[in-house]
Amino acid sequence: MNYFQNISRWAVVAFLACNLSACKDDNNNAVTPSQQTTITVENVLNSKPLVESGTFQGTGSPAVILPGQMVSISFSAAKGEAITFATMYGWSNDLFFAPANPGILLYDSNGMPIEGDVSAQIKLWDNGTRINQKPGSTVNHPGTVDKQSVTEVNGTDAQGNAYLPASKLVKATLQYKGNSQFTLTLENISGGTANETPLSPGVWAVSYIVGGNLLDANPLYTSGQPTANGLTNIAEAGDNSVLSTYIKGMTGIFTPLSPVLVVVYNGIDNPIYKTGEVDRGQGLKPLAQQGNADTLAAYLKGKPGIKAVYVLPAPGTKVLLPVIGNQQGGMVSQQISVSAGDRIAIATMYGFSNDWFFASADNGVDATTKGDITSTIKLYDDGTAINQFPGAGITQFNLAGTPLKESQAIAEVPNPNAFTTLPAITDILKVTLQ
Repeated sequence: MNYFQNISRWAVVAFLACNLSACKDDNNNAVTPSQQTTITVENVLNSKPLVESGTFQGTGSPAVILPGQMVSISFSAAKGEAITFATMYGWSNDLFFAPANPGILLYDSNGMPIEGDVSAQIKLWDNGTRINQKPGSTVNHPGTVDKQSVTEVNGTDAQGNAYLPASKLVKATLQYKGNSQFTLTLENISGGTANETPLSPGVWAVSYIVGGNLLDANPLYTSGQPTANGLTNIAEAGDNSVLSTYIKGMTGIFTPLSPVLVVVYNGIDNPIYKTGEVDRGQGLKPLAQQGNADTLAAYLKGKPGIKAVYVLPAPGTKVLLPVIGNQQGGMVSQQISVSAGDRIAIATMYGFSNDWFFASADNGVDATTKGDITSTIKLYDDGTAINQFPGAGITQFNLAGTPLKESQAIAEVPNPNAFTTLPAITDILKVTLQ
């Protein structure tokens, strides 16, 4: 069961109902006296809408992209995600090239990666902050102030100046590198045309897709709205620093956590997993790949040393969503009965991954502990699916993909890892016993 589908852009739609009530075995030999404790797990991640972003520029000084020159951008993307960028039409007052929102499409309707010439998706835009002079090397910068919204330039601008289609001035080519990785190459082909121009240093971005909706479908500009967030600096002066700072602040981690598996046990090792071993085939794989803890919970129920098993879905959403704007992150709690010698271990999927899961390190924690026990949690790779950029993988189950099998030993996920740098675990989830 996929617990991560159907999340709307900044809100949550109810997830598929499932029977996730707590499971307990009939253990009549529990150590007495017992005491009551409550375990609480929270998703405290301050989520970001952009999965990746960056800058590009030419190799000269100044770092413009002259006619005949090109730059390349490498990135990862899941199905439904798109790449957008902005770069100044250098010999203008405030024009810029960018794809129409949400950006250049990366997969076709069958979910296959798109390759080749995608120049037709590039448009020419008027930033609306300067009166347009006839484009060319003699344009006076910055020019006369204007107060208009961002609009597409189709053949002529508001002052009647003529322009070739953007695809005749900038060539865009996509290459799929495999494993969700793309390269977008932008080439200045304006040389010798009536609209010859250098291109300025620019910015690019890829938005997360959640439940079929992009978290930010207009990260750089909105057609028909006033320019914002530093785009004017690019459009008027080719300065990408301000907009770059803005999009960096919008780029980072977004992930739900799956319904949380909680196990109370005594006299045995952590029953969920052991590092250095391959997945035991008892149900950790569905948890790590799909966020479904039911199989492992059912397997553990009644096994020697297992006192109680719980699967804790968040109310309404099932998954524990991160902090989204002013919306508090998801939280689950469960009161449990424990005795001296009991231990507690938990596991929950890093939802936008191939097979990563948070779990209690080593042999869990003393069940009679009180307070914040987040320091006992680590992030692990189950070793059952080939990894991709978290939140931008074509084979990630919770992004409409089918994981590619591998068989590796369970190991802690390094940080930084091959794809990104994650926040500290304490900035992603919080686990307390009270």
